[in-house]
Amino acid sequence: MTEWWRDAAIYQIYPRSFQDSDGNGIGDLRGITRRLDHVAALGADAIWLSPIFTSPMKDMGYDVSDYTDIDPVFGSLADFDALIARAHELGLKVIIDQVISHSSDQHPWFVESRKDRSNPKADWYVWADPKPDGTPPNNWPSVFGGPAWEWEPRRRQYYLHNFLNEQPDLNMWNPDVQQALLDAMRFWLERGVDGFRLDTVNYYFHDKELRDNPANRKHTGPDTYGFQRHIHSKNQPENIAFLQRLRALTDQYDDRMMVGEVGDGGKAAIDIMAEYTAGAGRLHMCYSFEMLSPEFTAKHFRRVIEGVRDGAPDGHSCWSFSNHDVVRHVTRWAEYGVGSSELARQAIAMLISFPGTICLYQGEELGQTETELLYEELTDPQALRFWPEIRGRDGCRTPMVWEKSAPNAGFSTSRPWLPVKPEQAALAVDTQSDPDSVLSAYRATLAFRRSQPALRWGEIEFIRTREPLLAFRRRFEGQEVTCVFNLSRMPAQFVASEGSRLLGPSRATLDKERLKLPGNGFAWLESGEDL
Repeated sequence: MTEWWRDAAIYQIYPRSFQDSDGNGIGDLRGITRRLDHVAALGADAIWLSPIFTSPMKDMGYDVSDYTDIDPVFGSLADFDALIARAHELGLKVIIDQVISHSSDQHPWFVESRKDRSNPKADWYVWADPKPDGTPPNNWPSVFGGPAWEWEPRRRQYYLHNFLNEQPDLNMWNPDVQQALLDAMRFWLERGVDGFRLDTVNYYFHDKELRDNPANRKHTGPDTYGFQRHIHSKNQPENIAFLQRLRALTDQYDDRMMVGEVGDGGKAAIDIMAEYTAGAGRLHMCYSFEMLSPEFTAKHFRRVIEGVRDGAPDGHSCWSFSNHDVVRHVTRWAEYGVGSSELARQAIAMLISFPGTICLYQGEELGQTETELLYEELTDPQALRFWPEIRGRDGCRTPMVWEKSAPNAGFSTSRPWLPVKPEQAALAVDTQSDPDSVLSAYRATLAFRRSQPALRWGEIEFIRTREPLLAFRRRFEGQEVTCVFNLSRMPAQFVASEGSRLLGPSRATLDKERLKLPGNGFAWLESGEDL
């Protein structure tokens, strides 16, 4: 097995927003297939598709009502097969989201389960009796606000929903539920998918005794979810055995991969990642939200990378700066950038220098910024509920821009599901043919990574520097590359080893041993020991 994923650049596609092929304002599978040449030309090795399954779209596809079919808004199974075939022709692997901690309340399983307490699916979801006063069985909150329990009068019980009340949690304690989900995943493996991105992988099991979560007295954010330490509602040890079943399934097929999303931060996330990737019989990779945060310091990046390396030694690193759930990084880190273009170039230079697999989110290769939306333009349930303190996820999900002067920047011939604003259209693909554009920088930087074994597979050793400099060495089979980044708007200098020379698309100058970096500058050096 080649384990292609170990040094892959994975390009995340948010299907609703990539390319509309039928003029209904929503992206679809045929549109993705049409634009795959762009992804291949970028230098990506794989695509990851956010959910495309049948869904009432209460949470934009993360509420699945049929695990083995395509939602008509995206197309058909035939369209999916054509996408797989074209991607493989272009040398691109295909990874799909699997949302199996919960389903839609319109899934036939739940429709049956909620009828009464004696039907064949009665125990397929998490049901609990009320307390004597009629209140929910415990204090668990929903991520999206309010209690994590919804009353069902037909059963006279509550059901658990860690997210929207339209997203009931599946009961993973039931072996029949596990088998049904494994069968659904086998369906997609048989159709040729190369891997799975497992949504909320640490939410699969709950405490059987439904004990209350303790308080988290350190929480200061605007959300209610953070007021608890979620030691009973997720992160249960029983997850491990199910992950082993998932791995046994994928191992029946050649060269398949699973990456899990850990919905925690800090040391807790590292501990979970270590557990979930230990040995050879669990997940191939995990990632957390640590690099999707507002922090932009050398200390932070070093802490996260060393934390995963030392705390999860069997785990393979997987890094990204943006995705469909967070503010785009050039906006999130704007205060540290000379401008969004400079910050975008530096971001991809950093990402390709970190050890492990990397993920890119559609539009970041254009230097795309977060879209400012009005309340009436929103679709995200979290934003609609908590506006303006929590602005939600729509701002990073607006459509991909292809042709600046075309209607809706080439995304659709009709009004898109989220607006294309002039600030985003100005960064369209067809405006970025200049060799100094962000798109050109992404292509050149990804190509440079492919040419450098030390950046693809090398060990990492950090160099002691002061803020705002981040510096480290990557070594592999005799090759050594020193990577230096100026994480500020102001110029900075670094003393390189004697005889060093600049490599690749560095944005710095080297005068003997003195490396001069402009604001957001960066350099790769072929070097020996630094001074």
